[in-house]
Amino acid sequence: MAVLAESGSNPDVGLLYDINGLAKDAPHWFDRGMEFVGEYGLLVAMVLLVVGCWWSVRRRGGEDSASSVAALVWAPLAASLAVLVNVPIRGFVERPRPFLDHTGLDVLISGKTDYSFVSDHATITMAMGVALFVADRRFGVVGIGLALLEGFCRVYMGVHYPTDVIGGFALGTAVALLLSPVAMALLTPVLKAVEGSAWGGWVVRSAGARGVGRDALIPGARTESSGTEERDLAA
Repeated sequence: MAVLAESGSNPDVGLLYDINGLAKDAPHWFDRGMEFVGEYGLLVAMVLLVVGCWWSVRRRGGEDSASSVAALVWAPLAASLAVLVNVPIRGFVERPRPFLDHTGLDVLISGKTDYSFVSDHATITMAMGVALFVADRRFGVVGIGLALLEGFCRVYMGVHYPTDVIGGFALGTAVALLLSPVAMALLTPVLKAVEGSAWGGWVVRSAGARGVGRDALIPGARTESSGTEERDLAA
């Protein structure tokens, strides 16, 4: 991988210069905005998206609320696990950051001294986006879109090769999908227990949604037993 990084003729380096070259032609304020978005903004947006999906699921209620919330809990767990898997990968590949091997790059953020392959930011956002897609397709499509934008930003900022980003996407997707059945098997019973508890039911369902169930009564409705009692009294 390091050999490829040193070759200026390979498509990976060519695409790096093409995308990062956009930063040279952009206004200073735009580059500063891309720096913040690529380093922090999209990660925060992804967390807010997961929270928004959780809020939607708990308000909607339904019999599958526990499994849906379990899938949302899996999203940050998948991202964390994917980053842990990336630690030995980075140490094995040992690919330097692109600005260390190539001149003329417009590096928007300094202080990056660790290895380049694979991108942690791309791994985290794609793992959360794919896990979110498993829980809710509408929110998941937005999440995957944010992950793709994150990958573009990392190359635009000059801190990653395109293949670093692609590798992060592949790693995040693999962890989120391959381990999802195991995660759901472990998390769903826990969330069902939380749903039935008096102290934690709000995590799975909102107050209004918790009132809808097989044992719930519609306000003002007369049950069959109360109707029978009224008839007996009338007699």
